[in-house]
Amino acid sequence: MRAFRLKTSLAKTLRRNQTDVERRLWSHLRDRRLEGLKFRRQVPIGPYVVDFACVEALLVIELDGSQHVEEQAAYDGRRTTYLKGLGYQVLRFWNSDILTNIEGVAIEIVRMARQGPHPVPLPEGEGALIPSAGLEFGS
Repeated sequence: MRAFRLKTSLAKTLRRNQTDVERRLWSHLRDRRLEGLKFRRQVPIGPYVVDFACVEALLVIELDGSQHVEEQAAYDGRRTTYLKGLGYQVLRFWNSDILTNIEGVAIEIVRMARQGPHPVPLPEGEGALIPSAGLEFGS
């Protein structure tokens, strides 16, 4: 419970102190402005706080500045693996993409959201098709 409160507190702080780039993208995502998709910003998901999330489409958007090139690569990889394990698609954009090509970014976000949520992958060896054994549904 304490960890949840810490993540929620961190998310609130991040919302209050968003960067200019986050603010710019948020102006396009908020209030269902982008194709009616409901986005939230600075959302706690498990041990992480993601920049933006559309839960109905299981889509996470992360913005990366130049500091992400080397220092954050391993962390971002673990984070992406975790989120994908929950069924989320993860889109990453450079800050410069938001500043110079916001329309292209919006098109890519809509494209990925329309693909819909991806099912959570089953562990290795599980999920094999089982014959219906002659059962009929809806009759």
